[in-house]
Amino acid sequence: MSFQAPPAAKLNIANTADYRENYANSLQVRMSLYDFLLMFGTFSQTTPDTVNIVNFQGVYLSPQNAKILANLLTQHIQQYEATFGEIHLEPSGGGPAPGQVQ
Repeated sequence: MSFQAPPAAKLNIANTADYRENYANSLQVRMSLYDFLLMFGTFSQTTPDTVNIVNFQGVYLSPQNAKILANLLTQHIQQYEATFGEIHLEPSGGGPAPGQVQ
């Protein structure tokens, strides 16, 4: 008896009418028993003692999808660094480093 894997599913990807892409240099993560909330925004520091964060999108993920995302990001970061060199995290004066999880 031989085992045959099922054929690969055909993948169709489409964007909704309200699909958009934005730049974020701020990410806040909140979690509960049931989900993770990723809040994307822009960070700016107008004075040495004033930090402004404007959030523009929140995305809820199940714990399972959050873990899948973490694994995918780890793989892609490793590939990026193998191609372009190490990504250095350097704190900016007074606030979180751009892109730093808060």
